[in-house]
Amino acid sequence: MKKGYQIFLTMLLFLLVLSGCAAKEESKEPVKEKQPAPEENVELTISAAASLQDALNEITTNFNKDHSNVKINYNFGASGALQQQISQGAPVDLFFSAAEDKFDKLVTDGVIEEKNGKDLVRNELVLVVPKDSAKGIKTFEDIPKADKLSIGTPESVPAGAYGKEVMEKLNLWSSAEGKIVYAKDVRQVLTYVETGNVDAGMVYKTDALTSDKVEIAATADENLHTPIVYPVGIIKASSHPKQAVIFYQYLQSDEAMKVFEKYGFKGM
Repeated sequence: MKKGYQIFLTMLLFLLVLSGCAAKEESKEPVKEKQPAPEENVELTISAAASLQDALNEITTNFNKDHSNVKINYNFGASGALQQQISQGAPVDLFFSAAEDKFDKLVTDGVIEEKNGKDLVRNELVLVVPKDSAKGIKTFEDIPKADKLSIGTPESVPAGAYGKEVMEKLNLWSSAEGKIVYAKDVRQVLTYVETGNVDAGMVYKTDALTSDKVEIAATADENLHTPIVYPVGIIKASSHPKQAVIFYQYLQSDEAMKVFEKYGFKGM
């Protein structure tokens, strides 16, 4: 009995040592770190003034270098038309307007929270003529020399409203009104001038700088029109608020501002 008991203890001790070694070996195995879940692929819809098109396309390319999971779809157009679309429930994540009054309407209506909006850049209004123009239009006071003049529809296109203000201040509106060709946005005004369909047009400086087919005849004095300010904000009903905030903040970054300035915009 004694001998059998000793054998039992020896075997038990052997098994304990063996299991201890196995546990030690297991402990040497590296602990696998939990991999972060891949970022969700989302699409943001941004309604933006047509005059922002070139700058925003470049800014988006830069943004996607670090945020490849966020696809940004733009709806470019006249700020007034875009504001009405949003008011009527169009699915939009951010609104980038070329006029404060259109933006403020959405804030007043509760579509954009005031804390989630910011005046971001400024622009200038210029009078442009075709590169080969022989009309002698060099200043705003020369507008009567034009047989046809194009501006954006003042009720929906901020640049058109600013242009009307300038002509009213210079007492030119009543004489020019009959020769005006209205356009749906500033890019259409620019096209009319480039193709020679009109003798002159009023666009933003940033638009004029994109074309080698027009010349800037004059820049409007700032005291002749309402300040040209571009506010941007997050739509409260955004389907992707997290990503909307990320892009909204990126638009305010030094990297983005350098691109805006490259295309002729000014900081606030």
